[in-house]
Amino acid sequence: MALLTSRNEQRPSTASDAITTPDQSLPDDLRAIESLTFGHSGRRGTKDTDATGVTSTTSTTGTTSTTDATGTTSTTSTASTTSTASTTSTASTSELTRLLFDREGERDRVHRPWQRLIADEAFRHRPGLSPVEQAARSYEWLRMLNASVSRPESLAQDAGRLAGLHEWAAIVDGGGGLCTVASIHYNLFLGSLLDHEGGTRRDLSAFTSMRRVGTFLCTELDHGNDSFALETTAELDPATGGFILHTPSPGAQKFMPNTSTTGGPKTAVVAARLLVEGRDQGVFLFLTPLSDEAGHLPGVRVRRLPFRPGAPVDHCLTAFDRVRLPREALLEAEHGRLGGDGTLNSTLGNRRKRFLRSIRRVTEGKLCMSGAAIGASRAALAIAVRYGRHRHVSGPRAGERIPVDAYRTHHSRLLQALSTAYAMTFLHRSVVSRWEGRTEAEQEDVGRLVAVAKGWITWQARGITVECRERCGAQGLFAVNGLSGFPEYIEGTVTAEGDNLLIWSKAAAELVFHQEAEQAGPVAPPAGAEELGDPRYLRHLLARSEALWQARARAALRQGPAKDPVARWNATSSAALEMVSDHASLRAADAFLDAVRSADQPQARDLLERLCLLFLLHQVERRTGDLLAHGCMSNEQVRALPAVLDSVTGSLAPHMTSLVDAFDLPAEYLDAVPIANSGSVQLADHAGIAAE
Repeated sequence: MALLTSRNEQRPSTASDAITTPDQSLPDDLRAIESLTFGHSGRRGTKDTDATGVTSTTSTTGTTSTTDATGTTSTTSTASTTSTASTTSTASTSELTRLLFDREGERDRVHRPWQRLIADEAFRHRPGLSPVEQAARSYEWLRMLNASVSRPESLAQDAGRLAGLHEWAAIVDGGGGLCTVASIHYNLFLGSLLDHEGGTRRDLSAFTSMRRVGTFLCTELDHGNDSFALETTAELDPATGGFILHTPSPGAQKFMPNTSTTGGPKTAVVAARLLVEGRDQGVFLFLTPLSDEAGHLPGVRVRRLPFRPGAPVDHCLTAFDRVRLPREALLEAEHGRLGGDGTLNSTLGNRRKRFLRSIRRVTEGKLCMSGAAIGASRAALAIAVRYGRHRHVSGPRAGERIPVDAYRTHHSRLLQALSTAYAMTFLHRSVVSRWEGRTEAEQEDVGRLVAVAKGWITWQARGITVECRERCGAQGLFAVNGLSGFPEYIEGTVTAEGDNLLIWSKAAAELVFHQEAEQAGPVAPPAGAEELGDPRYLRHLLARSEALWQARARAALRQGPAKDPVARWNATSSAALEMVSDHASLRAADAFLDAVRSADQPQARDLLERLCLLFLLHQVERRTGDLLAHGCMSNEQVRALPAVLDSVTGSLAPHMTSLVDAFDLPAEYLDAVPIANSGSVQLADHAGIAAE
């Protein structure tokens, strides 16, 4: 359904066009600017002209006469439609919630348990805690979470449930602590044990009961993104059949694992080079006890790192001084089995492939980081939208007070973020489904999609959480208001389980070489401006943009110096990364459009399609120069796009509450956030010190 079928032929009016009297007083000028650029407030009979030339007059008890960007005039009674709108809103919100969380009937399994868990009062903000106390509290929450799970082994082997856990755990007290330790324990530690032979035969009860906390040691001080080159060794001892785990240099210390005694006794899965008679057989994982009730075990050296913002976790530097491990410490599978005579049998041809197989839990980790970023984004938006509704500011008339979200400058930014958050959620759902249903032949392609989606989602989340904090002004800076910690936590997801730029660079090289962009054929003549109201047409433009960047990248690669691979890639990488960005946005658009098609309730479908249109308009907006230069868009379309964007934004502004209510956040969570409530929760009550 095209949402805009015609356009006014006259040039759209702007605020600067409307202010024509130079000798007006400054206050009158400012009132005129407010009236014209902040758009329709929907209150007290105001008359506004917005940037599209749309004029509307509203009476809260009378009628509303509107002329939209298509030239159509309609008159409605505000009083008569209030109850209907309320009923429609409830039905639409319920349908949006279904599309976000239950399209495949898995809401009860994947989401509802975590939603109910974090509603518990124990997960609310507690003021005045030191960093050490905050870190300890993360483990308290982890044990509460574990007590709610019937079979932790099943959770560790279920990518969908793990990702769902991260969506909800990430919002607890501003994100960070619980999500981080849960991700490490269930995915990286327990998941790695279960993914290797012997995982089901080992006694895992100490870990599933949380008598011991699991952690994962791969990254080293000198080896982060190049962890294939890590230096820690595990040398086979022929006399015992066991191994000697050792840190050969300061740069080989394991960097940032949660290995202190905070949280209780811990055991690690440690990535180390297997040495057999001096031969390097590649990186394998070794199950390594680190501490008991008395402290760290002999040969395990741990130094705490400074606490980092956004994640109250006990990050440390960890080293091993010839720690002896039994034979069964080695985690084996088809990528490598060590015979009694020290012979390594492997189905994989080289050490790099063996390394990637050993740490393949990192791929599920990317899904988890994406889920965490999405959960934090949705929570931030819910808080910011609620705040914008009850935070009143000066209106255009003396003494008038109106909600801050009546202004286009405020709600347009949140609506853009909302459209992106919906796109992120739908993309994540589709990627998780692809990962869970992949075949062996699809492993590489789906793994690349997981990486591309992780980069795009976490980068979008960074922008959304910062925007939401800013829209709440100084109030958003206080931790109890739930916003200030989100951007800092999101920074961790950008880097965790593969730095975004690195994983996108790898994906870029693969897409340049091995995959043809969808719209690589001849360019069709651009359609009229009315097509800008059709999300499917905008999706076509986005596909054209990806093809353009792929062509540039391939041309740069061909022209680069043949005997200098670094210089050749440097010449290619800028275009290749733009191609990946378009590829990710296109996959998000496809997932969004698929959700629109799946909507059963008409009002929800209309609302979701307009939100999808807004998302795609913003995606195309930043690419108009390229698309115009290559004949994919017309001058008329580029001129019309800002007015179309503004018109769609205005049509969605009254529905912001419904859009965030669909996120289905626990009432207990929102009720405890002062700025999410109109004065019913006092900020000063959370100071953590006695009143003066």
